[in-house]
Amino acid sequence: MASIYANPTTSLNTSLSSHSKNTFLHSVFSFMPSITKRCHCPYTSTTVRCSNIRRPRPNYKPGRFSDPDYVGIFDTTLRDGEQSPGAAMTIKEKLDTARQLAKLGVDVIEAGFPAASDADFELVKLVAQEVVILICNNVDEEGYVPVICGFARSTKKDIDRTWEALKYAKKPMISTFIATSEIHMKYKLKMSKEEVVEKARSMVAYAKTLCEDVRFSIEDAARFFILEIVKLA
Repeated sequence: MASIYANPTTSLNTSLSSHSKNTFLHSVFSFMPSITKRCHCPYTSTTVRCSNIRRPRPNYKPGRFSDPDYVGIFDTTLRDGEQSPGAAMTIKEKLDTARQLAKLGVDVIEAGFPAASDADFELVKLVAQEVVILICNNVDEEGYVPVICGFARSTKKDIDRTWEALKYAKKPMISTFIATSEIHMKYKLKMSKEEVVEKARSMVAYAKTLCEDVRFSIEDAARFFILEIVKLA
């Protein structure tokens, strides 16, 4: 599954040339089923020509789309989008954002981190419930329903809490993660490399007993040990 991670705190200006930005945005907009005409690019103040041929949304099964060339949109606005100072949203604002993301046809909405606080737990539960109601009343010809994702550390407590909030979604996804750099393992997790690998394996397996759709990611990925983690795939 190819993904574009949409995060309002991330700027394309820091890493892409003007030509690259246009190419990047053209490829994203061309693959999104709901966007088929010319789109204004806010980063370059130019107009991006998008495909006028509407690509049918491929079928989605946990972990992959039926079309290997499809670019899936995994939006992190409701969780990672709040990591920037001053970017906090109220519950109403988050629900409004979730509704708009669903209307846009986003494939996966990462709704929050349920184990982080009671407020985040309630928010993820509300998004799961509200988006289902919204979509069920406005199902398009392709039967689109967004995946609602919850973020969880690789612990049974986090995963249980996340599932408790997500179980109301029509298409739930648990996204679990663990730190793998030497400094994180030594000072934060206080675990050996072997213990981290086993923890990741066992928690992914446990999450799969609750939810068919499970995503695994690595914290502090720039300094991780790749060969051991690849075995998790």
